[in-house]
Amino acid sequence: MFNDIGPLEVVTLVVLAVLVFGPDKLPKVIQDITRTIRKIREFSESAKQDIRGELGPEFKDFEFEDLNPKTFIRKQLDNDELGLKEIRNGFDLKKEMAEVTDAVHGREAESSSSSDSSGASGSSGGRVDMTKKPEEPGKDDRPPFDADAT
Repeated sequence: MFNDIGPLEVVTLVVLAVLVFGPDKLPKVIQDITRTIRKIREFSESAKQDIRGELGPEFKDFEFEDLNPKTFIRKQLDNDELGLKEIRNGFDLKKEMAEVTDAVHGREAESSSSSDSSGASGSSGGRVDMTKKPEEPGKDDRPPFDADAT
């Protein structure tokens, strides 16, 4: 419940509680707080049991934690019916980055050159030459002028 509270925060809360409630009333306050938390948990569990009873036997394995979107998505992605594990295992990030680096620097990658030669002849295989510099505008060519911008 309080996974992100460190020891410094706990000490600060204890000192603050002693200052606010005093050392005489602090044990009584702690008992009241724990009793309230226990009642809230009991109420929550009874509400869950009531909902499960109303849903019927077909929802007997229903978990309320599945209603959390993060948990629901994680559970669905771990399901192997989609084949996502095969896709994830087939993806080689180092190879992909090497191909992108080679494309940027204008070098042909070893694996892509063999696939390009077996592919469409006369085409670059859908690659864009990123090393080609754009044409310089002529001296007589003026940049576009926008009268509304000035």
